Amino acid sequence: MTNETRELIIIGGGPAGYTAALYAARANLEPLVIEGFAWGGQLMITSDVENYPGYPDGIMGPEMMQDFRRQAGRFGAEFVTDDVTKVDFTEHPFRVWVGDKEHTAESVIVATGASARQLGLESERSLQGRGVSYCAVCDAAFFREKEVVVVGGGDSAMEEAIFLTKFATKVSLVHRRHEFRASQIMIDRARANEKIEFVTPTVVEEVLSENGQTSAVRLRDLDTGELRDVPAHGLFVAVGHDPNTKLFLDQLDHDEAGYLVTKPGSTATNIDGVFAAGDVVDHTYRQAVTAAGTGAMAALDSERWLAAREGHPGTALTAPRPEAAEV
Repeated sequence: MTNETRELIIIGGGPAGYTAALYAARANLEPLVIEGFAWGGQLMITSDVENYPGYPDGIMGPEMMQDFRRQAGRFGAEFVTDDVTKVDFTEHPFRVWVGDKEHTAESVIVATGASARQLGLESERSLQGRGVSYCAVCDAAFFREKEVVVVGGGDSAMEEAIFLTKFATKVSLVHRRHEFRASQIMIDRARANEKIEFVTPTVVEEVLSENGQTSAVRLRDLDTGELRDVPAHGLFVAVGHDPNTKLFLDQLDHDEAGYLVTKPGSTATNIDGVFAAGDVVDHTYRQAVTAAGTGAMAALDSERWLAAREGHPGTALTAPRPEAAEV
């Protein structure tokens, strides 16, 4: 089954994908957003969001993603709540499959995001957004004058632990080995912080709760097997992220970790007409606001690319501005 070829297909339904859809829809590209079953991305497991502009009183993560989606839909974006199963960017128009159904498009924006690695505990899953977090920058302010636990052994874990000391009274840094993957300078900074206690070689056995909120973390010492409960209002899991790029790795340029690589100063990938935005590209900031920003960039890049193609009408709204005259 083949649908009429569209000007733009957006793969992914998070801050980047929905913002790209909003901009593309307002440029009359009538984008199709194949948002996936897990639409909304990591914000769907986030409770209060207080650092996104325009929500001065904060907002629940899922509610904010519904707002993003509704705004894009208002201007004509169409949605398919299913997962892309295969793509073919080797010929034009590009081909995108959802199961046996094929969609074709002149251009594609990949905005499939990244997934935070989890510990795999049932108690961890049940307490996501209730003390269990995967982003200190996002949630640290909720833990003022409280004790927290950070799990991980890389630079990200050290950075999260150090950042949390601006708010928490104590940070227990838990790692399964005595040695750390983190750079020595980050280890030294963490060790120099009097609020951080290193707990090694130790693993998290369970997240405990009271009244539906995280209250303690049960740790197991790998040398002795001893179990102990550490009081904690928050558990920050900092064991890495995985970009959702498996479908694209044989066609799009990517780094060693699987993040897509775009051209400098652009969201363009190595394939002309295919763009990438959000956490699928960004392993540095990983914020909703930065993902939304690159989503807007990808839509503008896509519209300008389409407008430059022979016979495409383009729009004056997004045409590049003339260079300022030299004085």
